Amino acid sequence: MSDESRAALFDGTAEQYDADPFHGLVAEALVEPLPDAPGLVLDVATGTGFAAYAALRLKPARVLAVDLSPAMVARAEAKAPAQDPDGRIEWRVAPAVPMPAEDHSADVVLCASSLHFLGATAFADWLRVLRPGGRLAFSIVSGARFKPSGPFAEFVPADLSFPTGEAGAVALASSAGFVDASARTFTVDTGDRIRSVFLVHATAP
Repeated sequence: MSDESRAALFDGTAEQYDADPFHGLVAEALVEPLPDAPGLVLDVATGTGFAAYAALRLKPARVLAVDLSPAMVARAEAKAPAQDPDGRIEWRVAPAVPMPAEDHSADVVLCASSLHFLGATAFADWLRVLRPGGRLAFSIVSGARFKPSGPFAEFVPADLSFPTGEAGAVALASSAGFVDASARTFTVDTGDRIRSVFLVHATAP
C-alpha cells in the first residue's frame, strides 16, 4: 500500500482519535520514567500528538513530531496554543521511517501506539538518530491480543514479531542492538474493555 493510501486511511480516523483515552494514557506512561532530555526528542508517528506533548515534561530544547497523516498532524498542532505555548514542538507531515533527523542527534526517541504499523526496520533508524546513551521508549501490542482486521490489517508489517510476554518485548529492543532494555505490561480498563500493551525502555549503545 502506498504512503498516500496509508495517509488517507489515517486521515479518516483523525477526528475520532482523541476520543479514545487509551492512546494518551500509553503516551504518558512511556514518558513518565524518562530522565530530562535537554536536547532533541523525536516522536515517531505522532498521531494527534499525545507523546509529543507528554515529552515537554522532559524539558527538551525541541521536539520533532512526525506523522504521515496530514489530518492527524493538524489535530495535534491545533492543541499547541494551550499545551505548547513556548512552541518547542515542530510538527511535520512525512513518513516516520526514516525520521527526518541527523545521525546521533536525539536524546530520546518515542513511539507510542504505532510500532505495529512501522515494522522492525524502525529499530535501525532509531539507533541511527539516537546519540550514544540516548533513550528509546516504545509501546508494542501483544501477539496474543492483536487481531487486526479490515483495511488496517494491510498495514501490519511482516518483519515484526509481536511478543506474547515481557521477555519477548525486551528481546525486540535487545536483538536490534539496544542495551539495558526493560519492559512492563501496561493495562487500562477503559470502561468498555480491558486493554494492555508492553511498554519498553532501552538505551542506545
